[in-house]
Amino acid sequence: MRSQQHYPQAYSLEFFPPKTPEAETSLNNALAKLAPLRPKFCSVTFGAAGSTREKTFETVVGLQTTYGLEAAPHISCVASTRDNMREVLNAYQNQGIRHIVALRGDMPSGMMSAGEFRYANELVAFIRQETGDHFHIEVAAYPEMHPQAQGIEADLKNFKRKVEAGADSAITQYFFNPEAYFRFIDDCEKLGLDLPITPGIMPITNYTQIARFSEMCGADIPRWVRKRLEALGDDRAAIRAFGLEVVSDLCRRLLEQGAPGLHFYTLNQAEAVLGIWKNLGLESA
Repeated sequence: MRSQQHYPQAYSLEFFPPKTPEAETSLNNALAKLAPLRPKFCSVTFGAAGSTREKTFETVVGLQTTYGLEAAPHISCVASTRDNMREVLNAYQNQGIRHIVALRGDMPSGMMSAGEFRYANELVAFIRQETGDHFHIEVAAYPEMHPQAQGIEADLKNFKRKVEAGADSAITQYFFNPEAYFRFIDDCEKLGLDLPITPGIMPITNYTQIARFSEMCGADIPRWVRKRLEALGDDRAAIRAFGLEVVSDLCRRLLEQGAPGLHFYTLNQAEAVLGIWKNLGLESA
């Protein structure tokens, strides 16, 4: 994994915009605990077809003004036109945002057309055309292959197109098999791609939830992990303790072998991330 070892290790967090007052309270509680870690940046998702775009913008502003954190909003191809994407980019530029995550996005059920951008590489190219080098652009990477890809080779070619369109760095879908990440990095190196590819990390706190997420996104849960989680039944404390051990070990191995940091999918909860952070002995980023 030579191509990653020359990048400095950095740590980032992902949040989603709240839709209810209760969810807003949960997010603020998580931010109060996680902001002192001083992550390099915090990405903010939005729903299918931009269904939470305004809430994403509000959350981004809050991260900046209330917590003094660099925010990286997600933007997506699905249901976007060049005109409304231009408006979104202008709004973020005016807010002082310099970092974005450009994705194809999920197609909502019943939607027949993706919009004027079909693939993330087209979105990346448009952002570069409109804004030059203003934004640092993150794209998604899939060490275990995108669930809708036609195959490994096709998926790698798709990733290469995004990079060549102007991506600066990438964040992976979460995974629990480190070898999948190492192989993906080797494959990228063979394609001549040299950019930071940060592992996405999903804490394990709820077996039913993680099994459902993994089924949807194509992330493999190793058999031994699945069997241990199944055996723990409804013992939430034991599941959290086991999950903390498994994910901390994964992170430790990734960092020891040269990964350029970690990107934590927080699910707007602080405790699991804090536990992993402590186990790894990380300083504030």
